[in-house]
Amino acid sequence: MDLCCRGNAVNAALVVTLLCLSAGCSDAVTLVKETATSGVVSYLFKEERGGPMGSPHRKEALKVMEKKCPSGYVVLKEGEVQGYGSMSSVEGQEGEVTGRRWGMQFICK
Repeated sequence: MDLCCRGNAVNAALVVTLLCLSAGCSDAVTLVKETATSGVVSYLFKEERGGPMGSPHRKEALKVMEKKCPSGYVVLKEGEVQGYGSMSSVEGQEGEVTGRRWGMQFICK
C-alpha cells in the first residue's frame, strides 16, 4: 500500500509541475493589464537573439491573446515597455536594466 500511495504522490507532483510549466509560471510572458475584452501582454526579449520579433516568448504571448479572445483579436499598439532592474549591493548605486520587455496592447473582436 505504501508503494501505491508514494506513486500517487509522485504522479501528483509531476502533474502540478507540468501544469505550472504549461501555464507559464515564469514571468517571461505576463498579462499585465486585463479587462473583459482587452489587455496588454508583455514578454522578455534579447536584442542579440532576434529582438522582440525573434523572441521565443512572442509565440507564448500570442497564445495568451488567442486564449483570451477565442474569436480573434486586433493588436492596437506594440513596443518596448519598462523592463526590470537588478538590485545593487553597493549603497547609493542604482541597478542596471537586465531584462527587456516588449508589450502588445490588444482588443478582442
